[in-house]
Amino acid sequence: MADLPAPGCGPALLGLHGFAVLTAGGTLALIFVGGLVTSTGSGLAVPDWPLAFGRLFPPMVGGVLYEHGHRLAAAAVGLLTIVLAGWLWAREPRAWVRGLGVAALLAILLQGLLGGLTVLYLLPTAVSVAHALLAQAFFGLTVTLAVVTGPGWAADRAPAAGRPGPGLPALGVATVAAVLGQLFLGALMRHTGAGLAIPDFPLAFGRLVPPLDAEPVRIHFLHRVGAVVVAAGVGGMLGWVLIRHRREAWLIWPALAAAALTLAQILLGALIIWTHRGVLVTTAHVATGAALLAAVLTLTLRAFRLSAGADAVAGRSFVHRRVAA
Repeated sequence: MADLPAPGCGPALLGLHGFAVLTAGGTLALIFVGGLVTSTGSGLAVPDWPLAFGRLFPPMVGGVLYEHGHRLAAAAVGLLTIVLAGWLWAREPRAWVRGLGVAALLAILLQGLLGGLTVLYLLPTAVSVAHALLAQAFFGLTVTLAVVTGPGWAADRAPAAGRPGPGLPALGVATVAAVLGQLFLGALMRHTGAGLAIPDFPLAFGRLVPPLDAEPVRIHFLHRVGAVVVAAGVGGMLGWVLIRHRREAWLIWPALAAAALTLAQILLGALIIWTHRGVLVTTAHVATGAALLAAVLTLTLRAFRLSAGADAVAGRSFVHRRVAA
């Protein structure tokens, strides 16, 4: 993209960046609240939609607190998204960033519709899983907007240790895809009741590979295999950054965050088994998965930006040499 960097970063654009960060943070909180709904089995505590027992504000007791609280949190994030999309359209000079704002707005509208359908059709697995996965995709959009509106993105970035090359961005794309695949498997596992289909950890029925004749066991085991794939991707990115870009703090911090979140996620996954799906542990596992997506996505976007910055610097150097000649 020729217009990859922002042309400037004055107070108005810094305010826009701050609002994008707020929207992303609100979305992460919404994912945590949504996880509470599933973890507490409160998905049908409010049986109608868009109202709740025919009212806007029902008594917030029992499962209604979680389910209707989730709806209120979703409405708040929806309002933030509307403001963000409008702000981007009015003040953001890059067409592709404005397009991301519109995509985020459409995603939150579709997410609200899917949330309603999960209630009206009594939690069908396909709709519930789509609702969970779209939440993560929407969160990824808000994280992307927070990254690309930041002052670090607009800076004239020449890498400290030479051009990154295509390796790190490509590994980042593969790792983001692996994290999204793992989030899909996690949602499928939750909404098919396969969370304890394998009751022990780190082994599975006392073996490395359990009998795979039952569908819940297959789903659960695939989720464990997915964790290994994600850990390998995150480990590869961290190693790449530490070996080839250890002077690039812009890359070091999200790489370290991704590694720490991966370890935390594995521990939380184990605790889910050991606590027999404790509510807070299970919900934290959902939110940590989203945070891991944010860290890997941030690292990947920054790797692309750094590579583009190196190309820009090389292009200017070439032009200067031609002019001097």
